[in-house]
Amino acid sequence: QVQLVESGGGLVQAGGSLRLSCAVSGSIFSLNAMGWYRQAPGKQRELVAAISGVGRLNYADSVKGRFTISRDNSKNTVALEMNSLKPQDTAVYYCNADATPRSGRRGYYWGQGTQVTVSS
Repeated sequence: QVQLVESGGGLVQAGGSLRLSCAVSGSIFSLNAMGWYRQAPGKQRELVAAISGVGRLNYADSVKGRFTISRDNSKNTVALEMNSLKPQDTAVYYCNADATPRSGRRGYYWGQGTQVTVSS
């Protein structure tokens, strides 16, 4: 089974930085697109940033110029560098992967989430 584990969340002051990391494990045949989503209390889960299997990037307008997504295909990891953080960035951040397990069908998988809290 494919598993995703996020790390790097925490409490930071406005203007600060955090780096989130997501490690994908399990018996995996291939990884396609990967991304980060976030969900604040009472709000819908929204896309923050995504990176395709060939490196194409997609960012939410609210984070362009502040966040950077990257992946290391040799390690099956995806990271999110977050700079100039704002209180409105406060949310639970989830890692997502479009993966094909060796013994199953291609599908989308989610991590458990990591809390990011930005204080003013």
